[in-house]
Amino acid sequence: MEINNLKAFIQVAESGSFSAAAEQLYLTQPAVSKRISSLEGELNVRLFDRISRRAVLTDAGSALLPRAKHLIVEIADMKRVVTNHSGEVSGQLAMGTSHHIGLHRLPNILKQYSADYPKVQLDIQFMDSESACGEVEQGKLELAIITLPNELPAKLQLVEFWHDPLHVVVANDHCLAQYETVDMEQLLQHPAVLPGRGTYTREILEQAVNKAHGQIHCGLSTHYLETLKMMCGIGLGWSLLPESMLDSEKLVSLDVEGISLARRLGAVTHQGRTLSNAGSAMLESCLNY
Repeated sequence: MEINNLKAFIQVAESGSFSAAAEQLYLTQPAVSKRISSLEGELNVRLFDRISRRAVLTDAGSALLPRAKHLIVEIADMKRVVTNHSGEVSGQLAMGTSHHIGLHRLPNILKQYSADYPKVQLDIQFMDSESACGEVEQGKLELAIITLPNELPAKLQLVEFWHDPLHVVVANDHCLAQYETVDMEQLLQHPAVLPGRGTYTREILEQAVNKAHGQIHCGLSTHYLETLKMMCGIGLGWSLLPESMLDSEKLVSLDVEGISLARRLGAVTHQGRTLSNAGSAMLESCLNY
């Protein structure tokens, strides 16, 4: 069974489209259709129904999909095991990271890493930390450098690199900016602009607020911290930002009684997968920076 045919099958199944799969695989649509037809011929079964320009899995296709994904992950793991014996740091490293870490933590590390390991082809995908955990768990990414989850997922393992203090901030002309210290009740009387629900950073804040039996009034939310900084700076609400993003010209950090918030930044890998030499070198580069 051709591995490339299975990869095409998985991509069509996940995107629901032959054209979208072709774009993601850097192939023509006829080439993807040919790979699917070849796989269907080999298995002597129809894998997709074509309904209103959508590719919908048949029962046989649905049965094949999890097994195909598992096989692709196992083949990639097998290649890493064999390649690691050479001791050479080379090949492709598929990793994910959040936009904030990519902008504020990784540039110097990646610059040095590329100089130290020129034979590694970096495939860096920018996404939310929560999505990156899922991609590692599914075997689509070898590792992710992200905001670490507050609870350890069963199949993943975590390595903390950086302690990242978080600050409650307001615009310098906000009515709370005049106080050296505010309490939670004062803060929660005002609207907030925050990361979206379900993000690890938002969960850290919500746990503190829940302990104080309060309720956040959040009118605007986004996963992009740079956007939150802008919205807070123009007075749309108080927010929660990493210490590295504080701007004394536009923002004031508030001392909120009874809370001291921080998040952990680091790497997520899969417990059942073998890290490549390139992946291990990336972890070492981050730990030693």
